[in-house]
Amino acid sequence: MTLILATLLGAGGGALAVSALDKPQPINTADKAAIEQVVREYILTHPEILPEAMRNLEARENKKIVDENRAKIEKPYAGAWEGAADADVTLVEFFDYACTYCRASLPDIDRLLAEDKKLKIVYRELPILGPQSLDAALASLAVAEQGNYGAFHRALYKAGRLTPQIIREAMQQAGVDMNRAKAAQSSSAVKEEIATNIELQRALQLTGTPSWVVGDTLLNGAVGYDQLKAAIAAARAKR
Repeated sequence: MTLILATLLGAGGGALAVSALDKPQPINTADKAAIEQVVREYILTHPEILPEAMRNLEARENKKIVDENRAKIEKPYAGAWEGAADADVTLVEFFDYACTYCRASLPDIDRLLAEDKKLKIVYRELPILGPQSLDAALASLAVAEQGNYGAFHRALYKAGRLTPQIIREAMQQAGVDMNRAKAAQSSSAVKEEIATNIELQRALQLTGTPSWVVGDTLLNGAVGYDQLKAAIAAARAKR
């Protein structure tokens, strides 16, 4: 009840004092009933605070989950990242090469990278759309171990379809040592990385691809350049 009251009172602004709820204190039955009655009457009079209260609660829960997993979320696998090595903000994308919305988001990422020289993009493969997604993810991580990740990433998206030949051609365009890549694709490190990303998806309750993490914010879907830029700015402002 204390959490609910604190959340609602926080959404209601200065209408009710929250100082007493900052630190849980023992209260007698009469006081508790009186407080609940006041809150009930306030909610009935101002129902518009409920959506705000739920957003505040969701944001609080998101922050807790992200903080608990931040090291795993923001640390890229080998070279699966682009942007500033000394970035002050990291934008993480969970993506699937078979996802058309992920492909549609690539111009937004390119624009952000071009405009923001203190931004890092970390790519996390989340192959959830079928066997071809897994094949592409394994190849992608193998490329990440050799460098030139961005060239492969864009070549594969440009091809539009995922077949063994197209994946192989994208690797060749990126100048990958194919023998090394073949060994890497079946390595335990690559398989563990994909398993970790799936675990993170579940922990963060991401609904699909693309999904994004920046600062304490979680975003689901192809949200577009403006929303990504606003989330980056908000994360930077909290530093």
